[in-house]
Amino acid sequence: MKKEPRIIVGETIGHNNHNLEESIQRVDKSKMYEDQSTIIVCPTRGTFPTRVVQSWMKLMKPMNQQVAGPIFAESMKVDLAYETLIEYILGNDHLKKYKYILTIEEDNLPPSDGLLKLYESMEKYDVVGGLYWGKGDNGFAMIYGNPENGIEDFLPQTPKQGELQEANGLGMGFNLFKLDMFRNIERPWFKTVQQKKEDGGDEALTQDMFFYKKAKKAGYKFACDNNILVGHYDSRNDIVY
Repeated sequence: MKKEPRIIVGETIGHNNHNLEESIQRVDKSKMYEDQSTIIVCPTRGTFPTRVVQSWMKLMKPMNQQVAGPIFAESMKVDLAYETLIEYILGNDHLKKYKYILTIEEDNLPPSDGLLKLYESMEKYDVVGGLYWGKGDNGFAMIYGNPENGIEDFLPQTPKQGELQEANGLGMGFNLFKLDMFRNIERPWFKTVQQKKEDGGDEALTQDMFFYKKAKKAGYKFACDNNILVGHYDSRNDIVY
Protein backbone atom coordinates (compact mmCIF):
# COMPACT_ATOMS: atom_id res chain seq x y z
CA MET A 1 0.00 0.00 0.00
CA LYS A 2 1.44 3.35 -1.08
CA LYS A 3 1.51 6.00 1.66
CA GLU A 4 0.55 9.61 1.02
CA PRO A 5 3.20 12.30 1.65
CA ARG A 6 2.86 13.69 5.16
CA ILE A 7 4.64 15.42 8.05
CA ILE A 8 5.03 13.15 11.09
CA VAL A 9 3.95 14.94 14.28
CA GLY A 10 2.22 12.06 16.04
CA GLU A 11 2.65 10.49 19.46
CA THR A 12 6.16 9.26 20.32
CA ILE A 13 5.87 7.68 23.77
CA GLY A 14 4.11 4.53 22.56
CA HIS A 15 0.80 2.86 23.39
CA ASN A 16 2.09 0.90 26.42
CA ASN A 17 3.77 3.96 27.96
CA HIS A 18 0.67 6.06 27.37
CA ASN A 19 -1.40 3.43 29.24
CA LEU A 20 1.36 2.65 31.74
CA GLU A 21 -0.79 1.53 34.69
CA GLU A 22 -2.77 -0.85 32.50
CA SER A 23 0.44 -2.19 30.93
CA ILE A 24 2.04 -2.82 34.32
CA GLN A 25 -1.06 -4.71 35.48
CA ARG A 26 -0.97 -6.84 32.31
CA VAL A 27 2.69 -7.77 32.87
CA ASP A 28 2.16 -8.50 36.58
CA LYS A 29 -0.81 -10.73 35.79
CA SER A 30 1.17 -12.74 33.25
CA LYS A 31 4.01 -13.43 35.74
CA MET A 32 6.38 -13.27 32.76
CA TYR A 33 9.27 -11.90 34.85
CA GLU A 34 8.99 -14.63 37.48
CA ASP A 35 10.37 -18.16 37.40
CA GLN A 36 7.87 -20.25 35.44
CA SER A 37 10.08 -23.27 34.78
CA THR A 38 7.73 -26.20 34.21
CA ILE A 39 7.94 -29.95 33.66
CA ILE A 40 5.04 -31.54 31.77
CA VAL A 41 4.20 -35.12 32.80
CA CYS A 42 1.69 -37.66 31.54
CA PRO A 43 0.71 -41.23 32.47
CA THR A 44 -0.21 -43.13 29.31
CA ARG A 45 -1.21 -46.48 27.90
CA GLY A 46 1.06 -45.68 24.97
CA THR A 47 -1.25 -44.27 22.27
CA PHE A 48 -2.79 -40.84 21.73
CA PRO A 49 -5.74 -39.75 19.59
CA THR A 50 -4.91 -37.29 16.82
CA ARG A 51 -7.17 -34.63 18.34
CA VAL A 52 -5.25 -34.79 21.60
CA VAL A 53 -1.88 -34.49 19.87
CA GLN A 54 -3.10 -31.52 17.86
CA SER A 55 -4.29 -29.77 21.03
CA TRP A 56 -0.98 -30.33 22.81
CA MET A 57 1.05 -29.10 19.85
CA LYS A 58 -0.84 -25.80 19.96
CA LEU A 59 -0.23 -25.29 23.69
CA MET A 60 1.65 -22.01 24.19
CA LYS A 61 4.67 -22.03 26.50
CA PRO A 62 5.94 -19.04 28.52
CA MET A 63 8.59 -17.08 26.62
CA ASN A 64 12.21 -17.21 27.83
CA GLN A 65 11.36 -19.90 30.38
CA GLN A 66 12.44 -23.52 30.72
CA VAL A 67 9.71 -26.02 29.84
CA ALA A 68 10.63 -29.72 29.85
CA GLY A 69 8.64 -32.68 28.59
CA PRO A 70 6.19 -34.13 28.23
CA ILE A 71 7.76 -36.94 30.25
CA PHE A 72 5.66 -40.10 29.96
CA ALA A 73 5.10 -43.02 32.32
CA GLU A 74 3.88 -45.83 30.09
CA SER A 75 1.79 -48.91 30.89
CA MET A 76 1.67 -48.36 34.66
CA LYS A 77 -1.29 -48.12 37.01
CA VAL A 78 -2.11 -44.44 37.22
CA ASP A 79 -1.15 -44.05 40.89
CA LEU A 80 2.22 -45.74 40.30
CA ALA A 81 2.73 -43.65 37.14
CA TYR A 82 2.39 -40.34 38.99
CA GLU A 83 4.42 -41.59 41.95
CA THR A 84 7.23 -42.69 39.62
CA LEU A 85 7.20 -39.46 37.62
CA ILE A 86 7.55 -37.27 40.72
CA GLU A 87 10.23 -39.52 42.14
CA TYR A 88 12.18 -39.29 38.88
CA ILE A 89 11.95 -35.49 38.79
CA LEU A 90 13.07 -35.00 42.40
CA GLY A 91 15.98 -37.36 41.80
CA ASN A 92 17.15 -35.57 38.66
CA ASP A 93 19.83 -32.93 39.28
CA HIS A 94 18.45 -30.66 36.54
CA LEU A 95 14.68 -31.16 36.78
CA LYS A 96 14.48 -30.88 40.57
CA LYS A 97 15.34 -27.18 40.21
CA TYR A 98 12.15 -26.43 38.25
CA LYS A 99 9.29 -24.63 39.96
CA TYR A 100 6.16 -26.26 38.54
CA ILE A 101 4.80 -29.57 37.28
CA LEU A 102 1.98 -29.63 34.74
CA THR A 103 -0.04 -32.85 34.69
CA ILE A 104 -1.82 -33.57 31.45
CA GLU A 105 -3.68 -36.74 30.57
CA GLU A 106 -3.98 -38.56 27.27
CA ASP A 107 -7.64 -37.69 26.70
CA ASN A 108 -7.62 -34.00 27.64
CA LEU A 109 -7.73 -31.10 25.17
CA PRO A 110 -6.49 -27.88 26.82
CA PRO A 111 -6.95 -24.49 25.14
CA SER A 112 -3.82 -23.06 23.53
CA ASP A 113 -3.46 -20.37 26.22
CA GLY A 114 -4.36 -22.72 29.09
CA LEU A 115 -0.89 -23.04 30.61
CA LEU A 116 -0.28 -19.29 30.48
CA LYS A 117 -3.55 -18.71 32.33
CA LEU A 118 -2.71 -21.27 35.02
CA TYR A 119 0.37 -19.30 36.06
CA GLU A 120 -1.77 -16.26 36.87
CA SER A 121 -3.26 -17.85 39.99
CA MET A 122 -0.24 -19.65 41.42
CA GLU A 123 0.59 -16.93 43.94
CA LYS A 124 -2.57 -17.66 45.90
CA TYR A 125 -2.88 -21.41 45.32
CA ASP A 126 -0.56 -24.41 45.27
CA VAL A 127 -2.46 -26.27 42.53
CA VAL A 128 -4.67 -24.75 39.87
CA GLY A 129 -6.49 -26.77 37.22
CA GLY A 130 -8.55 -26.15 34.13
CA LEU A 131 -12.27 -26.94 34.08
CA TYR A 132 -13.18 -30.26 32.52
CA TRP A 133 -16.06 -32.71 32.91
CA GLY A 134 -16.44 -36.44 33.31
CA LYS A 135 -17.33 -38.32 30.15
CA GLY A 136 -20.94 -39.07 29.31
CA ASP A 137 -24.10 -37.01 29.22
CA ASN A 138 -24.35 -37.13 33.01
CA GLY A 139 -20.70 -36.27 33.67
CA PHE A 140 -19.91 -33.75 36.39
CA ALA A 141 -17.20 -31.12 36.70
CA MET A 142 -13.89 -32.29 38.16
CA ILE A 143 -14.13 -29.89 41.13
CA TYR A 144 -14.38 -31.81 44.37
CA GLY A 145 -15.40 -30.58 47.79
CA ASN A 146 -16.11 -27.19 49.29
CA PRO A 147 -13.37 -26.19 51.79
CA GLU A 148 -16.02 -24.49 53.89
CA ASN A 149 -17.39 -27.98 54.67
CA GLY A 150 -14.05 -29.35 55.92
CA ILE A 151 -11.32 -31.41 54.28
CA GLU A 152 -13.35 -34.64 54.21
CA ASP A 153 -15.82 -33.21 51.70
CA PHE A 154 -15.17 -34.48 48.17
CA LEU A 155 -18.64 -34.07 46.69
CA PRO A 156 -18.57 -32.57 43.16
CA GLN A 157 -19.14 -28.83 43.06
CA THR A 158 -21.19 -27.00 40.46
CA PRO A 159 -18.83 -24.71 38.50
CA LYS A 160 -19.15 -20.98 39.03
CA GLN A 161 -18.88 -19.48 35.58
CA GLY A 162 -15.76 -17.41 34.98
CA GLU A 163 -14.50 -17.73 38.57
CA LEU A 164 -11.44 -19.12 40.29
CA GLN A 165 -13.18 -21.71 42.45
CA GLU A 166 -11.47 -23.12 45.53
CA ALA A 167 -11.88 -26.86 46.13
CA ASN A 168 -10.65 -29.78 48.22
CA GLY A 169 -9.58 -31.69 45.14
CA LEU A 170 -9.41 -31.66 41.34
CA GLY A 171 -9.11 -34.08 38.48
CA MET A 172 -5.56 -34.22 37.15
CA GLY A 173 -6.21 -33.81 33.43
CA PHE A 174 -4.69 -30.31 33.22
CA ASN A 175 -3.25 -29.12 36.55
CA LEU A 176 -0.28 -26.97 37.52
CA PHE A 177 1.46 -28.02 40.78
CA LYS A 178 4.19 -26.29 42.76
CA LEU A 179 7.01 -28.82 42.85
CA ASP A 180 7.95 -27.93 46.43
CA MET A 181 4.74 -29.55 47.64
CA PHE A 182 6.20 -32.98 46.99
CA ARG A 183 9.28 -32.21 49.07
CA ASN A 184 7.12 -31.34 52.06
CA ILE A 185 4.55 -34.16 51.87
CA GLU A 186 5.55 -37.67 52.90
CA ARG A 187 5.24 -40.50 50.41
CA PRO A 188 3.25 -42.09 49.03
CA TRP A 189 1.90 -39.05 47.19
CA PHE A 190 -0.52 -40.96 44.96
CA LYS A 191 -2.32 -44.14 45.90
CA THR A 192 -5.61 -45.78 44.96
CA VAL A 193 -7.29 -46.88 48.19
CA GLN A 194 -10.10 -49.37 48.76
CA GLN A 195 -10.10 -50.59 52.35
CA LYS A 196 -11.94 -50.93 55.63
CA LYS A 197 -11.43 -48.07 58.09
CA GLU A 198 -10.66 -48.59 61.77
CA ASP A 199 -14.16 -47.41 62.66
CA GLY A 200 -15.67 -50.16 60.51
CA GLY A 201 -16.57 -47.96 57.57
CA ASP A 202 -15.26 -48.18 54.03
CA GLU A 203 -12.69 -45.90 52.43
CA ALA A 204 -12.33 -45.53 48.68
CA LEU A 205 -10.07 -42.90 47.14
CA THR A 206 -8.72 -42.53 43.64
CA GLN A 207 -5.04 -41.56 43.38
CA ASP A 208 -5.85 -37.87 42.89
CA MET A 209 -8.18 -37.59 45.89
CA PHE A 210 -5.62 -39.48 48.00
CA PHE A 211 -3.04 -36.81 47.18
CA TYR A 212 -5.37 -33.85 47.68
CA LYS A 213 -6.62 -35.14 51.02
CA LYS A 214 -3.03 -35.51 52.21
CA ALA A 215 -1.98 -32.12 50.82
CA LYS A 216 -5.02 -30.39 52.34
CA LYS A 217 -4.05 -31.68 55.78
CA ALA A 218 -0.60 -30.18 55.18
CA GLY A 219 -2.17 -26.75 54.61
CA TYR A 220 -2.07 -26.49 50.82
CA LYS A 221 -4.82 -24.84 48.75
CA PHE A 222 -6.28 -25.72 45.36
CA ALA A 223 -8.63 -24.12 42.86
CA CYS A 224 -10.20 -24.66 39.47
CA ASP A 225 -9.93 -21.79 37.01
CA ASN A 226 -13.30 -21.85 35.28
CA ASN A 227 -11.97 -19.55 32.56
CA ILE A 228 -9.74 -22.39 31.29
CA LEU A 229 -12.10 -24.72 29.45
CA VAL A 230 -10.57 -28.16 28.81
CA GLY A 231 -12.18 -30.78 26.59
CA HIS A 232 -12.39 -34.43 27.71
CA TYR A 233 -12.21 -36.66 24.63
CA ASP A 234 -14.11 -39.93 24.31
CA SER A 235 -12.20 -41.50 21.40
CA ARG A 236 -14.47 -44.53 21.22
CA ASN A 237 -17.49 -42.38 20.35
CA ASP A 238 -15.55 -39.39 18.93
CA ILE A 239 -17.19 -36.97 21.36
CA VAL A 240 -15.55 -34.17 23.36
CA TYR A 241 -17.21 -33.60 26.74
